[in-house]
Amino acid sequence: MISDIMATQINAQINREFYSAYLYLALSTEAEGMNLRGTGAWFLAKHHEEMMHAMKMVRYLLDQGAEVTLAGVTAPPPKAQTVLAMFERTLEHERSVTAAINDLVDHALSEKDHATSIFLHWFITEQIEEEATVNDILGRLRLFGDSGQGLLMLDNELAATAQTMGQASSAAA
Repeated sequence: MISDIMATQINAQINREFYSAYLYLALSTEAEGMNLRGTGAWFLAKHHEEMMHAMKMVRYLLDQGAEVTLAGVTAPPPKAQTVLAMFERTLEHERSVTAAINDLVDHALSEKDHATSIFLHWFITEQIEEEATVNDILGRLRLFGDSGQGLLMLDNELAATAQTMGQASSAAA
């Protein structure tokens, strides 16, 4: 059985996951507004992925007999204006999510809640991948700039990646 404190902390993480989805939806619309459909599709795929993360946590709490408490989702920050700024914001956000997940694992271990600790390990692995992917994109944006041919190539690559992400999400559901 999960403790009330652990359930409260996972509920807070559910809210953070919904915020992540909301942030990525905003970045998707911003990219689309810049005529970067591939980048927009990538952020939209991230939106769906974050919704899936939130729902995994909802299911976990329900399976543990804990109450799910949904809270309001904070509005995302104003537009980033450049693709580089969009991905810098993404990396900063993913790092904050990683820190929050690590805190959850630390708390689960302090309670000797092995079930929750094991459940959260999937999210730790996911965060490693998230940060590495965004770091890779940022590296290329810094190398080639976020305009011209380099941006067009990256936008096309992100479109292909988004399609693959969408297929993976469909298979996982």
